[in-house]
Amino acid sequence: MTEIEQAGSGGSESSGVREGHGGDLAVAVARAHGVSAMFTLSGAHVFPLYDAAVGGSERPSPPPLRLVDVRHEQTAVFAAEAVGKLTRTPGLAVVTAGPGVTNAVSAVTQAHQAGAPLVLLGGRAPTQRWGAGSLQELDHPPLLAPVTKLAATVPTVDEIVPAVDQAFRLAGTRHRGPVFLDVPMDQLYSRTSASVPEVAEPDLGEPDAEAVGEIANLLASAQRPLLVLGSDVYLDRADCAARTLVEELELPVVVNGMGRGIFPPGHPQLVSRARSTAVGRCDLAIVVGTPLDFRLAYGSFGGRDGAPPAKVVHVADAADQLARHVPLAAAAAGPLRVTLATLATAWEQVLRRPGWTSWTAELRASDQAARARDAALLTADADPIHPARVYGELRRQLAEDAVLIGDGGDFVSFAGKYVEPARPGCWLDPGPFGCLGAGLGAAIAARVSRPSSQVVLLLGDGAAGMSLLDVDTLVRHRLPVVMVVGNNGCWGLEKHPMRMLYGYDVATDLAPATRYDEVARALGGAGETVTRPDDIGPALRRAFDSGVPYLLNVLTDPEIVYPRATFGV
Repeated sequence: MTEIEQAGSGGSESSGVREGHGGDLAVAVARAHGVSAMFTLSGAHVFPLYDAAVGGSERPSPPPLRLVDVRHEQTAVFAAEAVGKLTRTPGLAVVTAGPGVTNAVSAVTQAHQAGAPLVLLGGRAPTQRWGAGSLQELDHPPLLAPVTKLAATVPTVDEIVPAVDQAFRLAGTRHRGPVFLDVPMDQLYSRTSASVPEVAEPDLGEPDAEAVGEIANLLASAQRPLLVLGSDVYLDRADCAARTLVEELELPVVVNGMGRGIFPPGHPQLVSRARSTAVGRCDLAIVVGTPLDFRLAYGSFGGRDGAPPAKVVHVADAADQLARHVPLAAAAAGPLRVTLATLATAWEQVLRRPGWTSWTAELRASDQAARARDAALLTADADPIHPARVYGELRRQLAEDAVLIGDGGDFVSFAGKYVEPARPGCWLDPGPFGCLGAGLGAAIAARVSRPSSQVVLLLGDGAAGMSLLDVDTLVRHRLPVVMVVGNNGCWGLEKHPMRMLYGYDVATDLAPATRYDEVARALGGAGETVTRPDDIGPALRRAFDSGVPYLLNVLTDPEIVYPRATFGV
């Protein structure tokens, strides 16, 4: 049995002594860390946590935590992960022992890969019966250890407060990620008293001034620089510092993940539609807050059209996130907000600054040409419907603060190409782990976290099959979400590559024209199937106006292949 290390209060002052069962104490700590919602699927091992969340039999209004129960444990964890991304503070999920924990592993892994802060509390068979074969007895921490910052058992009720406090502090500390704790059932039901520590703002720390100076010197000698911003720029609250840096230095920039929205559509330095040219012809790439993985050609920049390989700089929020698989011209690890501000200050000390006007103009021209070419697809009258037409119609109806969620392969790839969020923190996708089925959990979290915003979930029909039963959760908890299914009757991300490799495909077809809208209606929501391009816009208006979970089942052309440059291998 793995036991958690003794965790202190981090020097914070006591906020008062609490008496209660283990659930009362855990929820009190979560509330101190800013948690407002608990996502779960019911299980007797964790009843005390529910009792505390709703405020006991008195059921005060509002309750201590909003309790959102779902239809699959992975949905609960996907929701907590999305809360962590949207609010930049750890989300909370609670699952029962045994299969409750094992069902959560894929979602925890996605949070681990994405650097999303969350705390997962699991039930555990009682200590007094351990080894005797209790219901759902399993030693969970060894399963979760590889994909968490900490996976441990809280052995006694007296250790719940310091352990849960440590879990939230650790999950929200750079580099962010999930933390898992399980509590034996007999200990969670037991009672004790404890002081709940106050939570102070963490110290940002100091940037690596010498490393930042090296980056400024590299910029001073660059003729074609490129800045790449990823999710950690948003998660580390460095989005304003990034925008200031770009505008002061007039750097061309591309974004991925939750870096999307830091610059609004049409910003003069944002050249996302010239990404291929920018990546292929730059002579210096400064990558901030995202790994040098398959999405960035594993850190290979330059080398196109006779250009030499580019120098690569990696800036991460923590040293263990810096790339080790490619040579770096410079690297810096530390708080991204401070690091980017320090780089802007260091640039002011550079005496001889190159001009990047022609390079930026080249990229901007390429970006604008690509957008002009987009127009034909975004307004295409093709029958069957071209996926891009869906996004051409959707873009016209999105509010500035709309939250967009992608869950799928080819259909969502088109969204990433054609739909640009207007604000930071308004785009969610599975990230580098690529775990389908995350969308309904993320939609639940988005509606809870952003009650006044449009929430749009974009689903491939393959991904829809993995989580669509949680429309029931949206209905029961009165969470209106617009869901758009791009229904091409196949696993498009696999079908076309398999044809390319083998000349045929197997295990890639789904039933054509499946009525996913009828699934939504059967679960208490609303929806309709769309087969004609001109009907997409009016259907979207009905969906947004409905005030209920509404699913648009759009039948799209299965022969349309997203023109991707990599399959992630």
